[in-house]
Amino acid sequence: MNNGFFRKLAADNIKRNSRSYIPYILTCIVTIAVFYIMKSLALNPCFETMIGVDTINYFMQLGSMAAFLFSLVFLLYTNSFLIKGRKKEWGIFNILGMDRRHIAKTLAWETCYVFAVSLLAGLILGIALDKVMFLLIVKMIRGTVTLGFFVSAQAIITTVLLFSVIFIVIYVYSICQIRISNPIGLLRDSRAGEKEPKTNVLLAFLGVIFIGCGYGISIITDKPISKAAPYLSGAVLLVMVGTYMFFTASSIAFLKMLRKRKNYYYKTKHFIGVSNLIYRMKQNAVGLANICILSTATLIMLSSTSSLVFGMDNIIQTQYPNDFNIYSDETDSTRSEESFRYIRKLQKSKNLNITEETCYKYLVIPAVDEEGAFSPVLADSISGEKNEANLIFITLSDYNTVMGTDKTLDTNEVMVYSNRKAFNYGTLKVLKKQYNVKEKSGQAIENGIIAADETNSYMVVVPGMKEINQLYKLQKKEFGDLASNICYFYGFNSDADETEQKEFYYALIDVFTDNGYQGTLESKADAQAEQTGEYGGFFFIGAFLGTLFLAATVLIIYYKQISEGNDDRERFAIMQKVGMNQKEVKCSIRSQIRTVFFLPLIIAGIHVAAAFPMISRLLLKLNLKNTGLYIRCTAVSFLVFAVVYMVIYHLTAKIYYNIVNK
Repeated sequence: MNNGFFRKLAADNIKRNSRSYIPYILTCIVTIAVFYIMKSLALNPCFETMIGVDTINYFMQLGSMAAFLFSLVFLLYTNSFLIKGRKKEWGIFNILGMDRRHIAKTLAWETCYVFAVSLLAGLILGIALDKVMFLLIVKMIRGTVTLGFFVSAQAIITTVLLFSVIFIVIYVYSICQIRISNPIGLLRDSRAGEKEPKTNVLLAFLGVIFIGCGYGISIITDKPISKAAPYLSGAVLLVMVGTYMFFTASSIAFLKMLRKRKNYYYKTKHFIGVSNLIYRMKQNAVGLANICILSTATLIMLSSTSSLVFGMDNIIQTQYPNDFNIYSDETDSTRSEESFRYIRKLQKSKNLNITEETCYKYLVIPAVDEEGAFSPVLADSISGEKNEANLIFITLSDYNTVMGTDKTLDTNEVMVYSNRKAFNYGTLKVLKKQYNVKEKSGQAIENGIIAADETNSYMVVVPGMKEINQLYKLQKKEFGDLASNICYFYGFNSDADETEQKEFYYALIDVFTDNGYQGTLESKADAQAEQTGEYGGFFFIGAFLGTLFLAATVLIIYYKQISEGNDDRERFAIMQKVGMNQKEVKCSIRSQIRTVFFLPLIIAGIHVAAAFPMISRLLLKLNLKNTGLYIRCTAVSFLVFAVVYMVIYHLTAKIYYNIVNK
């Protein structure tokens, strides 16, 4: 047999199995296009002129890595469905005289055809959509659109090399499946039934325990995200493993429970469906678990990233309460006042119209909370643990001026306002001083540095500057030169446009640099582009990968229905021969599919709900305090996904029925 024979046979095989191959090839095309777009965007020189380029490149590189790893695992998984459906065909070829070497050659040509078509179409699609994606992300980060069409040779080469590796792995895996099977085994594999699986109570119990432990870690872990990463990664792993265990064991127990319910089981539409599912649930459970995990990932990505985008203005306002924010950290108060005088002179020289000003003094004391008694520590030792906090002391007069209130305090009274964790004690003790808490449900002054800190902060309003000076001296006595200074904040707003504000900000930096002033300078206009780039890039990657996971979910369901339809065709044919009519066949099919089809969606919804504390802490780290917005985005994402899931159900149920009704 010459190579021409194998090439022709491979092409004919793909045509005959087009029902299975076309979705597979389309999936390959989409994954190749996605990877190319991610890689090309990471290398696009047009981003270099935009603020936030480092963040954009980071997310693009991260997205391309995720797309590659996902493609490797997913294409290998979907190819296994093709292998199962082809085993009977290979067995016939083997009996007709083709040995395994000949089948391997045929399969090699099939793989080459699929690879060539997928790679060519995927690159064309990726190049065509690359500019569209570039314009979309530029719009998200509010950048400037550049002319021209960018095609990355490096991205093309990388795509070709990496997907060549993927298809080689797929081919080797397929060959291994042929080599471990004999001709008769190949014929029987696609039709072989399974023994009734036993209910594995231990596995079901372990699955529930693993999922419960993962939920528990998500709910009770009160560490900051940067410190809790190992715990949260462990929680994700536990939930994933537990999900596989749950579907493998609990689904069998659930179906056997249905079988014991005589009023349910001994009905035509339920009898066949439940019986079929019990005998195939071992292999079916893995597919259901995959659907559940992919659905969970899709929902979390879409809901969290959309929350960031829709809450972006609120996030920026939280971190940058004024157009300009100056945090002076001079050890000498006269130097701080001098720097503010220079700023006001600069405002006049630049003709910057000031519409609003905010100015106050404050003292930060890092401490460990022991039920309302705070033990001061050095700032460098604060790691963000749940019992650590920053106490920000401010005078009553400054608070009333900034907030426009007329609150009063008696001697030894304070008001305590929290930016995150509520203060639940009637007294506050620190540095051997004890204060009675008069109020703790008011609003703290907006402060960008406090908002950006993972550690919980309490703004403590004291009667006057005398108390702050006393606390400063006590802290100085304990820590010496390492003690925190009394800081000055000066913030102001202007009606100048974005360009003028940026020019003033750069001039302000020069003033501080030339005079050696110590402090932090912030400009909302300058920082907004960076923040927008960060969250816009995050949303872009989340939406992109979420869409990819959704496509994977659709394909798994599609192949699952085709595989089960081919398995059940002869069973339903026999049932029709002994008197089962078309209406009863349809009812039985609907019952069989519905019994477990919506279970992954339900479990995915529970997973997302359990992940709420973990995701909300992550969003809080990114300064999104609007929990209601995240809940609404999650609810909308779930409803949209459920609608898509229903559409998939109706389409695949129809495909399944067409297969078994042949």
